[in-house]
Amino acid sequence: MNIVIADDHAIVRSGFSMILNFQEDMEVIALASDGIEAYRMVAKHQPDILILDLSMPPGESGLIATGKIKEDFPNTKILILTMHDDEEYLFYVLKNGASGYMLKNAPDEELILAIRTIHTGGTYIHPKMATSLVREFVNKDQKIKQSDPFELLSKREIEVLPLIAKGYGNKEIAQLLFISVKTVEAHKAKIMGKLNLKSRPELVEYALKKKLLNF
Repeated sequence: MNIVIADDHAIVRSGFSMILNFQEDMEVIALASDGIEAYRMVAKHQPDILILDLSMPPGESGLIATGKIKEDFPNTKILILTMHDDEEYLFYVLKNGASGYMLKNAPDEELILAIRTIHTGGTYIHPKMATSLVREFVNKDQKIKQSDPFELLSKREIEVLPLIAKGYGNKEIAQLLFISVKTVEAHKAKIMGKLNLKSRPELVEYALKKKLLNF
C-alpha cells in the first residue's frame, strides 16, 4: 500500500518512514509538512493511506485538511496521528471522513495495525479514545429516549398498548399474552404514565399516530 505522511516535524516524518518502509506491504511515497502540502501530495500520488498530523503550525492543520482531502479524494484513507487525546478532535475528524485516530505515543506495532485496519475498510480508534465514542453513543441514545417517550416503553408494554387501543379489556389482554390481569393493569398504568396520557381516547390517538393498530 502506498502511504503519504504529513507532519510538521522532519524527524517524525523520517522516523515513521523508516518504520513503514521496513514492512513488506507498505511504501512511503511522499512527505508533507502541513495540510496544504498534504493535499498536493495526495492529488499527485493518489495514495492508499494518508497519515495526517492534527497540529502543524504555521501551515494548514490536519483538522482543516481532513475534510478537503476526503471530499476530493475519497479513495484515500486518512489516519489521524496526534498528541491530542481530546474527544472533540476525535468526533470532528471522524465526521469529516477520517478512518482512524491514534496517539503519537502509541507503540510502532499499533501504527502498523491501524494502517492495515483502515486499508481493508475498517476503522481504527486508539483504545483510550474508543471509550469516548461509546460514551457519546450512550448519551445520544439517552437524548433520543428523552425526546421520544415511546422509546421508554418495554417490549411487553409495546405489546399491551395496541391491544388497549383496539378495545380489548384487561382480562382479554391477559389471556392473549398469558399474563395475569393485575400485570395488565400495571402495564397499562406504566404506559399512561410514560406517555403522559390521561384517558383511553388519548391512548387510541397516540396508537394511531404511531401506526400501532396493525401491530
